[in-house]
Amino acid sequence: MKKLLSLILACMMILLALTGCAGTAAGTSDKTKVGLAMPTKEQPIWIAQGERLTEAFEAAGYEVVLEYAEDVAERQITQVENMLLKGCKYLIIASVDGYAVSDVVKKAKASGATVIASDRLIMNTADVDYYMTFDLVRMGEIQGEYIETALGLKDGKGPFTLEIFSGSPDDPNSIPFYDGAMSILKPYIDSGKLVVKSGQIGLDVTGTLKWDSATAQSRMDNIISSYYNDVKLDAVLVAADCLALGVISSLNSLGYGSADKPFPVITGQDSELTAIKYILEGKQSMTVFLDAKLLSEKMLTLVNDLEAGKTITPDTTYNNGTKDVPTLLYDPVLITKDNYQLLIERGFYTEDDLK
Repeated sequence: MKKLLSLILACMMILLALTGCAGTAAGTSDKTKVGLAMPTKEQPIWIAQGERLTEAFEAAGYEVVLEYAEDVAERQITQVENMLLKGCKYLIIASVDGYAVSDVVKKAKASGATVIASDRLIMNTADVDYYMTFDLVRMGEIQGEYIETALGLKDGKGPFTLEIFSGSPDDPNSIPFYDGAMSILKPYIDSGKLVVKSGQIGLDVTGTLKWDSATAQSRMDNIISSYYNDVKLDAVLVAADCLALGVISSLNSLGYGSADKPFPVITGQDSELTAIKYILEGKQSMTVFLDAKLLSEKMLTLVNDLEAGKTITPDTTYNNGTKDVPTLLYDPVLITKDNYQLLIERGFYTEDDLK
């Protein structure tokens, strides 16, 4: 009888151990799950956002599922579907293609998840709950104001020559970037203080498909050879660092960068490593920093408030073609050779990176 009882007890202990192992293997957790769907690791801004958001949410007790789609929209859709299968209650999506994810966010809403678009608005759907982004119009204003100040336009100086390289036509962010910059510069164009010799001013002709550097370089080659053989180019309004790279490559090849032919004022955004190096070398004039730490702080506050059942008061709304999406904003930051150290202080780069 003692042997039988011992055998039964041993079997029960084995069963309990197996049950415990099964529970662990299933990954059961009472933590609220947050899915972070990032577009790519090719740009440091998305790496920084993924890291800062993960740190903030995990420190606050959430479980995080982080995925990068490497700019493949279909892969991102699959990743979001997997996040739903894993039970993510909140989906924070920086979309590869703001139009392509509309079907999967519909599934997310049907499952009870909250969908938050991050930095890139999800288009043509009523199933996005919130949009968290930097102030898109302010981004363009910062670029326009920099050109205004650098050329002394407020002081009545001019005329100066200007060319414009806008963002991708298929990116909804390109419109407020352009509108913000032109709210500053268009009055000077109208008055003749800024002269766009190519005549290419509207977003329809200045847009650069897919934010492609090579496309920007080719277009700048054509503009310089057609309109600036005997005329100095004073400024280039460039929507992003990736486009500035192409613009600078073109200008380099055409003899700009000497004492007799200095680089024009060139704007940018994203604070890419090459851009910061170009700023220190005097090739690019400025960029705009999107502080992932600020984003993560505001994003965590939003999710915490939603968890607590608080009413969310948006800063503004952006229309995605179907609804006015409640939007919360954080401020972009001007970066020049005088304050680039801010990027090191915020952990975006190290001193060695900039060598």
